[in-house]
Amino acid sequence: MSGIGDLATAALRRLDAETAHDLALAALRHGLVPACGPDDPRLATTLAGLALPNPIGLAAGFDKNAAALGGLTRLGFGFVECGSVTPRPQPGTPKPRLFRLTEDRAVINRMGFNNAGLEVFAANLARRPAGLVTGANLGANKESEDRAADYVAGLRRLRGLSDYFTINISSPNTPGLRALQGRDQLDDLLGRAAAARGRDPVPLFLKIAPDLSPDEIAEIVAAAAAHGLDGVIVSNTTLDRPADLRSAHAGESGGLSGRPLRARAEAALEAAAAANAGRLTLIAAGGIESGRDVLDRLKSGASAVQFYSALVYGGPGLVRRLKQELLAALAAEGFADVRAVVGPALTTR
Repeated sequence: MSGIGDLATAALRRLDAETAHDLALAALRHGLVPACGPDDPRLATTLAGLALPNPIGLAAGFDKNAAALGGLTRLGFGFVECGSVTPRPQPGTPKPRLFRLTEDRAVINRMGFNNAGLEVFAANLARRPAGLVTGANLGANKESEDRAADYVAGLRRLRGLSDYFTINISSPNTPGLRALQGRDQLDDLLGRAAAARGRDPVPLFLKIAPDLSPDEIAEIVAAAAAHGLDGVIVSNTTLDRPADLRSAHAGESGGLSGRPLRARAEAALEAAAAANAGRLTLIAAGGIESGRDVLDRLKSGASAVQFYSALVYGGPGLVRRLKQELLAALAAEGFADVRAVVGPALTTR
């Protein structure tokens, strides 16, 4: 089946990026992907109290409407984050808005929170397969006059349907959204979100941009801890354009993800871990494409990782390969299991 998956991936790459993405989602919805099989017990871990069969998750942006969860389960992810979802449906930015930078193993997107809205998202979550840890990534409508209220609406509507929530204030494709990372606006947003969550024990995470200084990251970590959040996802796409990008699409506007984001995402994780002092769970994202990358992020203080862009190039067999590489990397460094890596990182931050 891996050979068939490779052929399908190669065929999809001949299409424009968004068409290929839509076809991949359709294949997943219909279960037209090989099943990964059970995980090695050495990969099991926890994320803010959630039991995971492995620490490798799918980042938000791939399945915006939680429509392909059955197929994503077959790929072998330890957890899946869907969205971003906004209270009202919105079309996003005009096409073309998704670009492969093949020579750079990267993607640029300016999707603009295109999604079918909370009601469709909620209906799909209600039908999700048993056993798959699923998160809802919450966004705000572009035209909203009170964006904090949009996040609160998402928390309230999806209560009981999602295993965790992520407040996404770091997409570069909704004008003004990243301004919510400033301390005054952030305190208002997180205070209202915490009040909406009330005593509900479901974990609540905050997703931040990599285009922040260490001091800014420390300020955000402090705010998240002060408002009782459970963790921070480090990080979203970048507006930066490294000078060594080779693709003809390098000048497209939007958020850059994939291999060129790795160094910036690693630096952001290190800054978050240094500021964290064990208060919050950290999830690493950005430029992850191998089992060694996974282990390195766990050693840097993350409890789990997420990726999306690597799936564009690695195809449906990528998750299986990453887990095999992670097991080999653990053995090479003398770790008995994933918990042996995560545990010391959490206690020494």
